[in-house]
Amino acid sequence: RTKAHIAMSRSQCRWRKAVLPSDELVRLETLRDTGLLDSKPEERFDRLTRIASRAMDVPVAVVSLVDDSRQWFKSCHGLCAVETPRDQAFCAHAILQDNVFLIQDATKDDRFADNPLVTGGLVRFYAGIPLSITGKDRRKHRIGTLCLIDTRPRDLDAEGMRMLEDLGKLVEYEVEVSMASEQGKKAAAA
Repeated sequence: RTKAHIAMSRSQCRWRKAVLPSDELVRLETLRDTGLLDSKPEERFDRLTRIASRAMDVPVAVVSLVDDSRQWFKSCHGLCAVETPRDQAFCAHAILQDNVFLIQDATKDDRFADNPLVTGGLVRFYAGIPLSITGKDRRKHRIGTLCLIDTRPRDLDAEGMRMLEDLGKLVEYEVEVSMASEQGKKAAAA
């Protein structure tokens, strides 16, 4: 009876949460050093998610920061949310990659098919480019993503991938500016 219950549970819940990055502690420190977590909305980030949504013809574009137990949205165009649990986050998978993380149809991907964001009808297509930021150790750490979301399946061609990468670089620049400003404030206060 126990083996049957375990087998049924596995077949009913195929969605898998992401493993932790090998640099998780330094990555989280770098994220916190940006001063962006739980900060107020800023037009410079909102502008980039609006541009991403329009340029890529998707209803949702998000600058997502992956914290220890949640993903928090610094900017979110087309979705009324500020965060989701990390264990449900597509972005938690994306930060494990060097390049664009692409899911054409989440309902057909065993890692995500039973994810509440998929079964709830919010995510069918996902494309996210990791945001790599230089930490105190002078190494790059993936603190979040610029991601595109659609409620219908779709693909992203080479030109679309390049556009997402370029937009991601613009977001990284803005994060680096925030981080420098935050470090300047700390130095002035010391």
